[in-house]
Amino acid sequence: MTLGMTMAAGSAEVTPDPLLQAEDLALVRQAASGDARAFEQLYRTHVDRIFGLCCRLCHGDSARAEQATQDAFVRAWEKLASFRGESRFGTWLHRLTVNVVLGEQRLLRRWVAFEDEVQPGVENGDASDAPAPLEYQRQDDIGARVDLERALARLPKGARIVLVLHDIEGYQHDEISALTGIAIGTSKAQLHRARQLLRTWLQ
Repeated sequence: MTLGMTMAAGSAEVTPDPLLQAEDLALVRQAASGDARAFEQLYRTHVDRIFGLCCRLCHGDSARAEQATQDAFVRAWEKLASFRGESRFGTWLHRLTVNVVLGEQRLLRRWVAFEDEVQPGVENGDASDAPAPLEYQRQDDIGARVDLERALARLPKGARIVLVLHDIEGYQHDEISALTGIAIGTSKAQLHRARQLLRTWLQ
């Protein structure tokens, strides 16, 4: 997973734990039947990672991220009956959170604007010369983490959101397009731009 070692708190791509999955599923079934304590356990298990995701989607604004986190869990409570167990609960919750943040607040539609134009020749998604995703060798490299967080905060908002969704959360371009309403080519171009900028700033 790209950039994953620096973004573990907000990433949906973690090694599955069969025991945890079984516990989550049991708690979901209890919560769906009205057991508030079961839902509280789910909340405590997943809230840190959901808050990390919201922070990155909300441009590091902790107040907005806290509100988005609460909104996501409220929506999860309302939609628990629709969870069929076909995917991990954590994955389902991450996708629901992205929909809450990008769909309800319409962040990306506001952010991908004329001042956030992509580079000529990239719009059609030709990534043959695109920079590769950035990776670090050591998970405990605190300096690298700090530098990356600062660089992410400097990215144009549209490019940053696409990079977070693709390189950190693991979404494909067609999924990003469906979530945000932007064209697949635009998603690819924003990712290309974000990687170029990050590589330049982190050199």
